[in-house]
Amino acid sequence: MIRSLHTAATGMEAQQLNMDIIAHNLANVNTTAFKRSRVDFQDLLYQTLRAAGSTQAQGLRVPTGIQVGLGVRSAATQKVFTQGDFQETGNSWDLLIEGPGFFQVTLPSGELAYTRDGSFKIDASGRVVTSDGYPLEPAITIPPGAEKVDIGEDGTVSVTVAGQSTPQEVGSIQLVNFINPAGLESLGRNLFAKTESSGEPIPGIPGQDGLGTIAQGFLEMSNVKVVEEMVNMILAQRAYEVNSKTIQTADEMLSIANNIRR
Repeated sequence: MIRSLHTAATGMEAQQLNMDIIAHNLANVNTTAFKRSRVDFQDLLYQTLRAAGSTQAQGLRVPTGIQVGLGVRSAATQKVFTQGDFQETGNSWDLLIEGPGFFQVTLPSGELAYTRDGSFKIDASGRVVTSDGYPLEPAITIPPGAEKVDIGEDGTVSVTVAGQSTPQEVGSIQLVNFINPAGLESLGRNLFAKTESSGEPIPGIPGQDGLGTIAQGFLEMSNVKVVEEMVNMILAQRAYEVNSKTIQTADEMLSIANNIRR
C-alpha cells in the first residue's frame, strides 16, 4: 500500500513540471521567434515479484510474470523548432528566416550565440545589432547617409546613399544550422548556445545547403498554439487530480487496515 503513495507522488511531481513548461509556453505566446517546449516522460524502475518464464510445479513455466511499476519521471524538456507564423512589419531591419537556420550574434564575452529573432536595429556606429545591442556576425556596418536598405533572399545587404542612384553592397548575412537544433541550450533573450548535443554550427548562404531564405520586412512569431496549450493544461490538471486521488484512496485503505479489530 505504501508503494502506491510514492508512485502517485512521482506522478504529481511530473505533472507539476509539465504545468511549469505549459505556463512558460503561454507566457511567450507573443515573443518573436519563440519556440515552444514539451516534456518527455519515462516510467521508473519495476519491482519484479515473479519473473516471466519462471518454473512452477511439475516443471511448468509461467507465460507471464508479475511486475509493479514505481512511477514516472521527467526524461527531457525539448524545444520544438517548427516554423512560426509570419507577420509583416514593413521595417527594413525586421528579417525572417523562411525555413531552417539561425542568425549569429556576438556576445560581450566574445562567444557566439544563435537566434531566429530577426528584429534587428542600427546602433550609433552603424552596426546591425539585436535589441540588446549584440552585433550580428559577420558584422555589417551601414554607412552614414544611407537612405534605403535592401536585403535579398540570399542575405546580400545593399544600401542607397544620399546623392547616389546606384546601390552599393555593404555585406552579406550568413546563416548557420545544426545537426540537432533541439540540443541547443536556451540562454534567454531569444538566444541559444551550442552544446555537445547540438553539434557544431554549419554556416552557409541563405537559400543554399538546406538553409532557409531571408524575407525583409517580416518577423517570425511564436510557434505556441494557445488552444493546444490549453488542452495540454487541462490534461495536466486532470492527471494531477487523478494522482492526488490515488494518494487519498491509498490513505483511506491504510486507515481501514489500521482500524481492523478482532
